[in-house]
Amino acid sequence: MSPSPPYHGPAVRRAVPLLALGALVASSLALAAPPAQAAETLLSQGRPATASSQEGDGYAPSAAVDGNLTDTRWASRWSDPQWFQVDLGQRSDLSRVVLTWEGAYGRSYQIQASDDGTDWRTLKTVTGGDGGTDELAVTGSGRYVRMLGTERSGGYGYSLWEFQVYGSTDGTPPTTGAVEVTGSHGNWQLTVGGQPYTVKGLTWGPAIADAPTYLPDVKSMGVNTIRTWGTDGGTKPLLDSAAANGLKVVNGFWLQPGGGPGSGGCVNYVTDTTYKNTMLTEFTKWVEAYKNHPATLMWNVGNESVLGLQNCYSGAELEAQRNAYTGFVNDVAKKIHSIDPDHPVTSTDAWTGAWPYYQRNAPDLDLYSMNSYGDICGVREDWEQGGYTKPYLITEGGPAGEWEVPDDANGVPDEPTDVQKAEGYTKAWDCVTGHRGVALGATLFHYGTEHDFGGIWFNLLPDGLKRLSYYAVKRAYTETAGNDNTPPVVSALAVTPASSAPAGGEFTVRSDVRDPDGDPITYKIFLSGNYANGDKRLVEASWRSTGNGTFAVRAPEKLGVWKVYLQAEDGRGNAGIETKSVKVVAPPVTGTNVALNKPTTASSFQPSYGDCPCEPAKATDGRADTRWASDWSDPQWIQVDLGSATPVRKLQLVWDPAYAKSYEVHISDNGTAWRTIYSTTTGNGDIDTIDVAATARHVRLHLTARGTGWGYSLHEFGIYG
Repeated sequence: MSPSPPYHGPAVRRAVPLLALGALVASSLALAAPPAQAAETLLSQGRPATASSQEGDGYAPSAAVDGNLTDTRWASRWSDPQWFQVDLGQRSDLSRVVLTWEGAYGRSYQIQASDDGTDWRTLKTVTGGDGGTDELAVTGSGRYVRMLGTERSGGYGYSLWEFQVYGSTDGTPPTTGAVEVTGSHGNWQLTVGGQPYTVKGLTWGPAIADAPTYLPDVKSMGVNTIRTWGTDGGTKPLLDSAAANGLKVVNGFWLQPGGGPGSGGCVNYVTDTTYKNTMLTEFTKWVEAYKNHPATLMWNVGNESVLGLQNCYSGAELEAQRNAYTGFVNDVAKKIHSIDPDHPVTSTDAWTGAWPYYQRNAPDLDLYSMNSYGDICGVREDWEQGGYTKPYLITEGGPAGEWEVPDDANGVPDEPTDVQKAEGYTKAWDCVTGHRGVALGATLFHYGTEHDFGGIWFNLLPDGLKRLSYYAVKRAYTETAGNDNTPPVVSALAVTPASSAPAGGEFTVRSDVRDPDGDPITYKIFLSGNYANGDKRLVEASWRSTGNGTFAVRAPEKLGVWKVYLQAEDGRGNAGIETKSVKVVAPPVTGTNVALNKPTTASSFQPSYGDCPCEPAKATDGRADTRWASDWSDPQWIQVDLGSATPVRKLQLVWDPAYAKSYEVHISDNGTAWRTIYSTTTGNGDIDTIDVAATARHVRLHLTARGTGWGYSLHEFGIYG
């Protein structure tokens, strides 16, 4: 089972949306700083060394870590493969490996690291080696480091004067041992191996296969924990990579209806024992599999399901389901504790109204967990007012979401700026650390790389580009300020005309962009149809620069409210991204719409479906929010009686998504004898503006091939004289 969604739509603390983030403060621009870097140290000298073989008593592995570069050496037997390894004593961050070869050198070999001396990760592969001194930069961590030789340079074995491993360590052993919630009411703490542990975390977004690529960066941010939503047979490589980087994992288990309001999958927790038994068996299997893994921090059962059940039930039944769900969570917690007494169990929701259910029905949970964004400080308020007796973890948090901000002039959520989002992460962490002894840390949302509508709103590095928010989290977790190269700052973004951009025409984007490091800036502009057609992708727009931070952007053909994104990149892996909405409308047509409110008839119309009835007259009422819709068959027609012979020079057809791929324009003097003045077989919907030159009383669209599986649907059938 792989229940974790590729992208999670977070929910709110309360069941109703809240207002936006607080006002922007000037200090927001003084963003992230790197952690203080420990000095590079020679870690291998004098440490225990072993090898696959040695040529004789005078060539022991210890001779390659004794600091003598000219008189002592390790030498292997004369065969492939061979290996040499050193035990650094504790997991360390690795930066360099220097191999000083004797005449018998490795032509092909790998530098590998391991936490346990059994499972190895390749940090560097060398082919075509030529002996002498190989100085290799590496990225990664481990307690054990080895050279795995796969091809010798000649007939002898492998021989090293010295094998030197450089890196850094904080001088303390890796955090291992049982994880516990300790202390008393209002003075709790999380401990690992008896040592205090504050969760400084991020939710994990990339593919598990990409964990070795991204987790070193995650760790560099001061992060010690990542959170997942699903745990299954594919989880081990992520746990392995996390452990290799000194990170812990909150292992999630997904239950329906996860993800809060709008999520699918309605289960009857009162009666569906099959589902509950199946999930309990599934979770038990993976607890058994990963309970002893060094990366496991705790188990998290369910995500936002108490809130999400309102999407499935109401009234007394909803109350019964919420009680049954939290009772089942308790059953899971008890089962996990019987298998794994060394790791806590929690459950996440996005509504503090869930906590009374947990308090009543799930006493075996060790702590609660909450997803909260713009109202994150309210979690403390609700905890204190509710008289709860368990601490909590924030399992998602960050800037205000689209459900929490006011709408803009186009009626869609007004997305915070990059600077406001960065401040949102800072505020979130301040709220967590401000509730000392109760809030045990946070896994903020979201270390993701998706470059789409949700990714721009929440990801710290969409498309791998680091945002101001990335550096805000890094500064919060490392508590340092330094010399990171930070992203361009976009301000005063404006779109003109914001509420009347002509479909297929141009609108203007203006902004002020400054790079704090003076880096040259390059631009990209994207469009998202999330609010227009539900497509959350970002599509690069057609645009041109008109100077002074001003751009002319081609509007989509599809009517509705679109998001336009200005992305400013500094060439250093950073980006500032700002977004505003733009309402795309039908291009203005000069002259008079002679069809307006004239008698309109059609071959058929839908009396009831969605927003219907959709009578023919709604295509000539001058309103963009009404439409005519036909039956779902071919052919169909719609016609207008202009009342008398009228000069006609232009038609404008504003299609709903149900458009015509093939159609003809007919005119008639008497409504009986028709002649064709236009035809097409390549219609693509959206807006069709057609030039004609005719005089007629009756104008008809003869529709012969639909562009979708639905019928034909027109918001407007405009006829201009």
